[in-house]
Amino acid sequence: MKIMDFLSKEAILPDIKSTKKEEVIKELVDALVQAGDIDKSGSNKLIEALMERESLGSTAIGQGIAIPHAKSESITKLVGAFGLSRKGVDFDSLDGEHVYIFFLLVAPQDSAGPHLKALARISRLFKDKHFRDNLRICQDREGIIKVISQEDEKI
Repeated sequence: MKIMDFLSKEAILPDIKSTKKEEVIKELVDALVQAGDIDKSGSNKLIEALMERESLGSTAIGQGIAIPHAKSESITKLVGAFGLSRKGVDFDSLDGEHVYIFFLLVAPQDSAGPHLKALARISRLFKDKHFRDNLRICQDREGIIKVISQEDEKI
C-alpha cells in the first residue's frame, strides 16, 4: 500500500499554525474539507471521533510523530492529511517530546482492513530516522510530496 494512494495532496500543510492537540486535529480536518475529500457537514463528528480516540491514549508515538486516526460514518473513503509543525506541539507523546510531524488518517466505519494496513505502512515509514529528518526540513507541499513519493517507490 502506497502512502500517496490515500494521502490527499491538497491536505498537506507544510507549516501548521496550531499549538494545541485539538487545534491541530481541527486544522488537518479543515484541510481535508478544503481539499474536497470530506464533507464539511461531517467534519464536527469526525473531530469528535478523533478526539475520542485520543482520549483512549495519545496517538503521538514518540520521536516527534503523531498519527491521529479514526473511523467515522461521515467518511466515504480512506484518506489522509499531513502536517509539519515548526515549533512543535505538546500532543501527550509517549516519550514526553513535542510533535513536529502529523499524519491524520480517517476511514469509513466499515473499513478495518485498509485502515489497519495504512496505519501499519505509516508507522513503518516513520521508524526511519532519515525519512523523518527529510520530511522535517521540507519547506513546501511539493517537497513533502517528493519525499513521501520517493519512499513509496521503494515498496
